[in-house]
Amino acid sequence: MIQPPTPVADAECVALTRTLRRRGTVVLSVFALVWAFAGASGLASSGAALAVEVIAAPVTATVVFLAYRKGAAPSPRMVTPPANWARSVGIVNVAELAAIFAVIAASNASGRPELVPPAVALVVGLHFVPLARLYDQWQYKATAALLSAAAVLGFGLVAAGLSDGSVRAVVGLASAVTLWASACHVAVRG
Repeated sequence: MIQPPTPVADAECVALTRTLRRRGTVVLSVFALVWAFAGASGLASSGAALAVEVIAAPVTATVVFLAYRKGAAPSPRMVTPPANWARSVGIVNVAELAAIFAVIAASNASGRPELVPPAVALVVGLHFVPLARLYDQWQYKATAALLSAAAVLGFGLVAAGLSDGSVRAVVGLASAVTLWASACHVAVRG
Protein backbone atom coordinates (compact mmCIF):
# COMPACT_ATOMS: atom_id res chain seq x y z
CA MET A 1 0.00 0.00 0.00
CA ILE A 2 1.37 3.39 -0.94
CA GLN A 3 1.61 5.85 1.92
CA PRO A 4 0.63 9.46 1.30
CA PRO A 5 3.54 11.87 1.51
CA THR A 6 4.24 13.34 4.92
CA PRO A 7 3.27 17.02 4.97
CA VAL A 8 6.22 19.33 5.24
CA ALA A 9 5.93 21.72 8.17
CA ASP A 10 5.86 25.31 7.05
CA ALA A 11 8.32 27.84 8.44
CA GLU A 12 5.69 29.47 10.68
CA CYS A 13 4.83 26.17 12.37
CA VAL A 14 8.53 25.35 12.87
CA ALA A 15 9.14 28.81 14.38
CA LEU A 16 6.12 28.53 16.71
CA THR A 17 7.21 25.09 17.87
CA ARG A 18 10.76 26.28 18.56
CA THR A 19 9.53 29.41 20.37
CA LEU A 20 7.07 27.51 22.56
CA ARG A 21 9.66 24.86 23.29
CA ARG A 22 12.21 27.44 24.42
CA ARG A 23 9.73 29.52 26.41
CA GLY A 24 8.34 26.43 28.08
CA THR A 25 11.83 25.31 29.07
CA VAL A 26 12.65 28.71 30.58
CA VAL A 27 9.38 29.00 32.51
CA LEU A 28 9.56 25.45 33.83
CA SER A 29 13.22 25.88 34.81
CA VAL A 30 12.71 29.20 36.59
CA PHE A 31 9.81 27.83 38.61
CA ALA A 32 11.85 24.70 39.37
CA LEU A 33 14.52 27.02 40.79
CA VAL A 34 11.89 28.79 42.93
CA TRP A 35 10.64 25.43 44.24
CA ALA A 36 14.22 24.29 44.93
CA PHE A 37 14.89 27.40 47.02
CA ALA A 38 11.56 26.94 48.83
CA GLY A 39 12.47 23.31 49.52
CA ALA A 40 15.95 24.26 50.67
CA SER A 41 14.46 26.74 53.14
CA GLY A 42 12.76 23.83 54.89
CA LEU A 43 15.89 21.76 55.40
CA ALA A 44 17.08 21.50 58.99
CA SER A 45 20.74 21.79 58.03
CA SER A 46 21.91 25.15 56.72
CA GLY A 47 24.74 23.31 54.95
CA ALA A 48 22.27 21.07 53.10
CA ALA A 49 20.14 24.10 52.22
CA LEU A 50 23.16 25.90 50.83
CA ALA A 51 24.17 22.81 48.84
CA VAL A 52 20.71 22.62 47.26
CA GLU A 53 20.80 26.32 46.38
CA VAL A 54 24.32 26.05 44.94
CA ILE A 55 23.32 23.05 42.81
CA ALA A 56 19.94 24.48 41.74
CA ALA A 57 21.30 27.48 39.85
CA PRO A 58 23.59 25.55 37.48
CA VAL A 59 20.95 22.85 36.98
CA THR A 60 18.52 25.57 35.89
CA ALA A 61 21.10 27.17 33.61
CA THR A 62 21.96 23.80 32.05
CA VAL A 63 18.34 22.99 31.30
CA VAL A 64 17.80 26.41 29.71
CA PHE A 65 21.00 25.92 27.70
CA LEU A 66 19.56 22.67 26.30
CA ALA A 67 16.69 24.61 24.77
CA TYR A 68 18.88 27.34 23.24
CA ARG A 69 21.95 25.35 22.21
CA LYS A 70 23.18 25.58 18.65
CA GLY A 71 22.68 22.43 16.71
CA ALA A 72 19.64 21.39 18.74
CA ALA A 73 17.59 19.04 16.65
CA PRO A 74 14.24 20.39 15.61
CA SER A 75 11.31 19.00 17.51
CA PRO A 76 10.34 15.58 16.16
CA ARG A 77 6.78 16.88 15.82
CA MET A 78 5.22 20.25 15.25
CA VAL A 79 2.78 21.62 17.82
CA THR A 80 -0.78 22.24 16.75
CA PRO A 81 -2.40 24.34 19.45
CA PRO A 82 -6.16 24.86 19.29
CA ALA A 83 -7.75 28.08 18.08
CA ASN A 84 -7.49 30.96 20.58
CA TRP A 85 -4.90 28.99 22.53
CA ALA A 86 -2.97 32.06 23.71
CA ARG A 87 -6.07 33.63 25.26
CA SER A 88 -6.96 30.34 26.92
CA VAL A 89 -3.43 29.98 28.31
CA GLY A 90 -3.77 33.46 29.81
CA ILE A 91 -7.05 32.50 31.44
CA VAL A 92 -5.54 29.29 32.87
CA ASN A 93 -2.54 31.20 34.26
CA VAL A 94 -4.68 33.94 35.82
CA ALA A 95 -6.91 31.28 37.40
CA GLU A 96 -3.80 29.50 38.71
CA LEU A 97 -2.45 32.69 40.23
CA ALA A 98 -5.81 33.51 41.85
CA ALA A 99 -6.04 29.98 43.26
CA ILE A 100 -2.51 30.22 44.67
CA PHE A 101 -3.35 33.46 46.44
CA ALA A 102 -6.61 31.92 47.69
CA VAL A 103 -4.93 28.82 49.17
CA ILE A 104 -2.21 30.92 50.79
CA ALA A 105 -4.81 33.26 52.32
CA ALA A 106 -7.05 30.39 53.45
CA SER A 107 -4.13 28.42 54.94
CA ASN A 108 -2.82 31.42 56.83
CA ALA A 109 -6.29 32.57 57.95
CA SER A 110 -7.02 29.12 59.33
CA GLY A 111 -3.74 29.06 61.22
CA ARG A 112 -2.41 26.22 59.03
CA PRO A 113 0.51 27.72 57.08
CA GLU A 114 2.04 24.25 56.76
CA LEU A 115 -0.66 23.54 54.16
CA VAL A 116 0.69 26.21 51.79
CA PRO A 117 3.38 24.13 50.00
CA PRO A 118 1.20 21.10 49.22
CA ALA A 119 -1.81 23.28 48.34
CA VAL A 120 0.26 25.41 45.96
CA ALA A 121 1.83 22.28 44.42
CA LEU A 122 -1.66 20.90 43.84
CA VAL A 123 -2.84 24.12 42.16
CA VAL A 124 0.26 24.24 39.99
CA GLY A 125 -0.09 20.57 39.12
CA LEU A 126 -3.74 20.87 38.17
CA HIS A 127 -3.08 23.88 35.94
CA PHE A 128 -0.91 21.64 33.73
CA VAL A 129 -3.95 19.55 32.78
CA PRO A 130 -5.47 22.18 30.45
CA LEU A 131 -2.00 23.39 29.42
CA ALA A 132 -1.24 19.94 27.99
CA ARG A 133 -3.97 20.46 25.41
CA LEU A 134 -3.47 24.18 24.90
CA TYR A 135 0.27 23.86 24.20
CA ASP A 136 -0.09 20.46 22.53
CA GLN A 137 2.45 19.15 25.04
CA TRP A 138 0.94 15.91 26.29
CA GLN A 139 3.89 15.26 28.61
CA TYR A 140 2.41 18.04 30.78
CA LYS A 141 -0.12 15.44 31.95
CA ALA A 142 2.77 13.61 33.60
CA THR A 143 3.94 16.92 35.08
CA ALA A 144 0.42 17.43 36.46
CA ALA A 145 0.35 13.93 37.94
CA LEU A 146 3.78 14.21 39.57
CA LEU A 147 3.14 17.66 41.07
CA SER A 148 -0.23 16.44 42.36
CA ALA A 149 1.49 13.39 43.86
CA ALA A 150 3.99 15.70 45.60
CA ALA A 151 1.02 17.67 46.96
CA VAL A 152 -0.73 14.53 48.23
CA LEU A 153 2.54 13.42 49.85
CA GLY A 154 2.81 16.85 51.48
CA PHE A 155 -0.75 16.67 52.82
CA GLY A 156 0.08 13.22 54.19
CA LEU A 157 3.17 14.58 55.93
CA VAL A 158 1.11 17.39 57.45
CA ALA A 159 -1.44 14.83 58.68
CA ALA A 160 1.40 12.75 60.13
CA GLY A 161 2.53 15.78 62.14
CA LEU A 162 5.83 16.53 60.42
CA SER A 163 7.24 20.01 60.84
CA ASP A 164 6.44 22.86 58.46
CA GLY A 165 10.06 22.80 57.32
CA SER A 166 10.00 19.10 56.53
CA VAL A 167 6.82 19.46 54.50
CA ARG A 168 8.27 22.46 52.66
CA ALA A 169 11.49 20.56 51.94
CA VAL A 170 9.79 17.44 50.58
CA VAL A 171 7.16 19.23 48.49
CA GLY A 172 9.55 21.92 47.29
CA LEU A 173 12.31 19.56 46.21
CA ALA A 174 9.92 17.06 44.63
CA SER A 175 8.25 19.89 42.70
CA ALA A 176 11.63 21.25 41.58
CA VAL A 177 12.78 17.88 40.27
CA THR A 178 9.46 17.38 38.48
CA LEU A 179 9.65 20.76 36.76
CA TRP A 180 13.31 20.33 35.78
CA ALA A 181 12.51 16.90 34.32
CA SER A 182 9.60 18.35 32.37
CA ALA A 183 11.80 21.23 31.15
CA CYS A 184 14.47 18.77 29.99
CA HIS A 185 11.87 16.77 28.12
CA VAL A 186 10.51 19.87 26.41
CA ALA A 187 14.03 21.11 25.58
CA VAL A 188 15.35 17.86 24.22
CA ARG A 189 12.36 15.94 22.89
CA GLY A 190 9.94 18.75 22.10
